[in-house]
Amino acid sequence: MRAIVVEDSRAMRIILSRILKDCGFEEVHEVGDGISALELLRKIGCPEVALVDWNMPHMNGIDLVRLIRTKAIYDGMRVMMVTTESESQSVEAALQAGADEYVMKPFTAEVIEKKLEILGFSVENDA
Repeated sequence: MRAIVVEDSRAMRIILSRILKDCGFEEVHEVGDGISALELLRKIGCPEVALVDWNMPHMNGIDLVRLIRTKAIYDGMRVMMVTTESESQSVEAALQAGADEYVMKPFTAEVIEKKLEILGFSVENDA
């Protein structure tokens, strides 16, 4: 399984990547903003899941999700927003934009694992 982590915080990218790898994702790509994510997706194709932060430079996560959902090539990609945005309107906006799940920071590895299971992934949890 392949994943992409789109997050401007390097530390948070490392944490999320480690969780994904512990859950059985063999290939985890990391980028720091939405524009870099689009460039990477053009190169690698459609990963099974994307974990996307909301607040990032150049292109924020909500705009990235909206754009991804206009491209048929990414129809099979599940999108999980992982963000500090905690207002109910933010959750609703992300889901309307095309996110499949929503996680508020701070989170635990167990929360990410549970959301991955909800999205239909079989979590191995090698940790």
